Amino acid sequence: MNGKQVNRDRLRRLLSEELERFERDHPKSRTLFERAKASMIDGVPMNWMVKWAGSFPVFATEGSGAYIHDVDGHRYIDFCLGDTGSMTGHAPEGAMPAIVDRVRRGVTFMLPTEDAVWVGEELSRRFGLPYWQVAVSATDANRFALRLARHITKRKYVLVFNYCYHGTVDESFATLKDGRTVSRYGNIGPQTDPAGTTKVVEFNDIAALEEALAPGDVACVLAEPVMTNIGIIHPEPGYLDALREITRRTGTLLIYDETHTMSAGPGGYTGAHGLKPDMLTVGKAIGSGIPTAVYGFSEEVARRIRGSIDKEGADVGGIGGTLAGNALSMAAMRATLEHVLTRESFDRNIALAARFAEGVESVIREYGLPWIVKSLGCRTEYWFRDTPPKNGGEAAAAVDYELDRYMHLAALNRGILMTPFHNMALISFKTAPEDIDYHTTIFRESVAALFE
Repeated sequence: MNGKQVNRDRLRRLLSEELERFERDHPKSRTLFERAKASMIDGVPMNWMVKWAGSFPVFATEGSGAYIHDVDGHRYIDFCLGDTGSMTGHAPEGAMPAIVDRVRRGVTFMLPTEDAVWVGEELSRRFGLPYWQVAVSATDANRFALRLARHITKRKYVLVFNYCYHGTVDESFATLKDGRTVSRYGNIGPQTDPAGTTKVVEFNDIAALEEALAPGDVACVLAEPVMTNIGIIHPEPGYLDALREITRRTGTLLIYDETHTMSAGPGGYTGAHGLKPDMLTVGKAIGSGIPTAVYGFSEEVARRIRGSIDKEGADVGGIGGTLAGNALSMAAMRATLEHVLTRESFDRNIALAARFAEGVESVIREYGLPWIVKSLGCRTEYWFRDTPPKNGGEAAAAVDYELDRYMHLAALNRGILMTPFHNMALISFKTAPEDIDYHTTIFRESVAALFE
């Protein structure tokens, strides 16, 4: 790697100073965290909340548009946005009236509403798949899609890409070690050895994909069309075409998970690039923060499903739940798709994401750093390496947890919230140009402290 290298002693000193500042400036959050330890494991309601850069998580009070406030009275420009769950911005005006109205008139009936019909029609228009079902989360949508793929193909395996992430789907917590599928680091209590359910190959490796699918024992490939959860990794030219051709030739279903790649436009990466998956899942952003997700099917997949599931067994097949497709979720999705996730809003946000990337790149050039920036629609990310990784293995090798933590905490201490898992910024429909420029200023100050 060419260019300046980080002095690790200086980095540790700066990180220690940022931690001291964080603890000094967040006494109420610390008090709540200590209190929470008596009733919640590690003091948090969800285990990964310990991943935030500070000594404890900030406790939020409210969010509006592109901003979050905490119990200590601080306001943050929110570039995390619930790791896409609030890509619409917090409490977006275009969706809130319908959501509030639906809460007042009842939330869960175990019956369809007219909103469901509208949502299905709109999803078909955006993504090009004619039939849809609803889940509570993208994890569930992916899980149900895998079950259906195995059901109609009668095949054993699922194929995923190395260092993918598709929620808490058991089959996806697998990685490659010496060319073998093994349980991924951190996989808690796996139900079975993932080598018995899953094949793993590297993204952008056509030969490996061909070899894995050739035996005809893989029910489906579950993939983001652009990897995002180990950082943004774009498909190389021709790769997605090869993926589609090989899956069709081997009778393998192709499922695209658009939960994060929805940042590419109103119809996600699939709509923007005219992709033709057999199934598609998307969650988080399409409900303005109300937990919901959908999964769609091609005409052929829908035909195969209809002919294999009867009414008597429809409620015990392991798909769905009493909250799936509830009236609140349907109202939230309709309002969000109709009034918030519009072409005009995406055009605005994508332009601001380019401004964010240009600001970070200007600092990288100024200091001669071996770092790069990658973007996907209104999602932007910087990397501590000098060339774009082409697969998950290369991306994982580039992770620098200590440097990540410093950059995140320096931003947090100055009123900027970045995604805790990596250096990703998402632009909402209320992010202002001056918010972007402020981030560039703070990014430059953080880099200057490292190298001057």
